[in-house]
Amino acid sequence: MSKTKKIQIKAFRFNAETDYLPYYKSYEMEVEKNEVILDLLNRLKYEHDGSFSYRRSCRHGICGSCAIKVNGKPVLACKENAHDLIGLFGDELIFEPQSKQRVIKDMIIDKEDFWEKHAAIKPYVECDIDPHPTKENLISKEEVENILNADYCIQCGNCHYACPALSVNGDFFGPAAFVAAYRFTADTRDNASVERLELTAKLGQGVWDCVKCFECVEACPKEINPLEKITKLHNLQFEKNIAKSNVATKHAEGFVRSIKKHGFLDEADIVKYSEGPIGTLKHMKDALKMLKAGKIHLSDQLPFVDNMPKSKNLDEIQKLIEISQTNKL
Repeated sequence: MSKTKKIQIKAFRFNAETDYLPYYKSYEMEVEKNEVILDLLNRLKYEHDGSFSYRRSCRHGICGSCAIKVNGKPVLACKENAHDLIGLFGDELIFEPQSKQRVIKDMIIDKEDFWEKHAAIKPYVECDIDPHPTKENLISKEEVENILNADYCIQCGNCHYACPALSVNGDFFGPAAFVAAYRFTADTRDNASVERLELTAKLGQGVWDCVKCFECVEACPKEINPLEKITKLHNLQFEKNIAKSNVATKHAEGFVRSIKKHGFLDEADIVKYSEGPIGTLKHMKDALKMLKAGKIHLSDQLPFVDNMPKSKNLDEIQKLIEISQTNKL
């Protein structure tokens, strides 16, 4: 197999100080087998266009500075092998910034929103300590493991700018902030866990507005799994009696209620349970489509009729829920 590959690099170009609209410019390049995307960014600047701009720093995958998108895929440029992406996308690689709406110059974006949300959840251990300690304030191995590698986050912002919920709701904290919130809430030395849980419980900005699309999981270069931490924050809000009764929490209750009752998910019942009879009226268009498809029936609305099938393993499912459920909804 050839050690080099001739490809086209199509780079997003925009200078907020001089350009009215962004544009793409193509460059031809011979790529060696061991080169990473950061090498191509460097060569693009050194060999083709000195005005091309991007962020970089450590080159060891720990600072998060060089995060960009290649053919729509969020990557850490210093860790992503170019030939792997050529194998995935073909002989044209498209370099784009994490967020086109926030571009300052080429690959460089304004990350003020990211850092504001990160700071808002108190990303540090808050506790009263001796100003002149005689020993370290240690936690056990088990307590460290409970942090679930959330401390591996390098704040690159890949998950933040890949999140569709954040793209339509500017108040949403986003997955990176939730990872930090969980990391410090799970730390047994911290005294601000209740405050963080209250912040992340608010509708509009908190974890209940996460749509569970897994984009953050795919985008994370450190394999932290932000969705796992979001789920943990959900559970902690119930465990600490912080979760408020609203459409979001009742939706979670409805899931458990439905599985306990049938072993299957009764989507129509979840809507009715979480939003109430009046709230379901706004879903009439979808309900008519479901009726036409045979997914629900008019008789489903009668309290004494239960058309939902039941799992043949319902007893086992109910026992598993009883064993695994750590809190009362």
